[in-house]
Amino acid sequence: MADYISHLIKDKKLGGIIDVGKPVELVQRKKVYLRLCASIMSQQLSTKVAAVIYRRFLELYGGEEPTPEQIANTPFDTLRSIGLSNAKTGYVHNVAKFVAEQGMDDEKLATMSNEEIIEQLTSIKGVGRWTVEMLLMFTLGREDVFAVDDLGIQQAMIRLYKLDRTNKKEFIEKMRRISAKWKPYRTYACLHLWQWKDAPPEK
Repeated sequence: MADYISHLIKDKKLGGIIDVGKPVELVQRKKVYLRLCASIMSQQLSTKVAAVIYRRFLELYGGEEPTPEQIANTPFDTLRSIGLSNAKTGYVHNVAKFVAEQGMDDEKLATMSNEEIIEQLTSIKGVGRWTVEMLLMFTLGREDVFAVDDLGIQQAMIRLYKLDRTNKKEFIEKMRRISAKWKPYRTYACLHLWQWKDAPPEK
C-alpha cells in the first residue's frame, strides 16, 4: 500500500472513497513557464477546448515549444487570434515578459517552498493563487498542496463531509481544519476527491 494511502485512510470518510489498489501518481514536468501559460489559457474552458487552443498556440511557433522571449515578442493580435480573450492574451504576455526578464529556472523552483513559489508567481498580473496551486500539483509534483478555493474540491467536500457553505468564512475554515489531518499528503487527497466527484454514479 502506498505510504500516502495508509496515512489518508485514517480519515474514515476520505478512506471510504480511496481505492487502495489504485494509487494516484504525481509527475514533474520541465519548462514550468510554459505550463503556467497553458494553465492561464485553459482557465474556465473544457479540457477539449483547452487542448485545441494550446495546439494552435504551438502552431504559431512551427509546432515547437517557444522560449519566453519568443512568446513575449509575439504580437498581441497574433496570440489573440488563436482564441484567447484580451485578458488572457495580456496575462500570457505578462508571464513571458516576467520570465524573460527575471528567469524561472526549473532547478531553482525545485529548491523553493510552496509558499515562496506562490508569492513569487502571484506577483505576475493575471496569475492567482489557484493557478499556482495547480502548477505546484501538476507540474512540480508537490505532495502537500490543498486547493481550498477550487470549486471541484469544495463540491466534493460538501458532499463527503456534509458541509454547509452558507457562511463562506466558516465553510473555508472547516475545509482547512479537515485537510490539516491529511498533511503531508494533501495533494493526493485532492486528486482522490476530484476523481470521486467526477466518477459516474454506480448503477
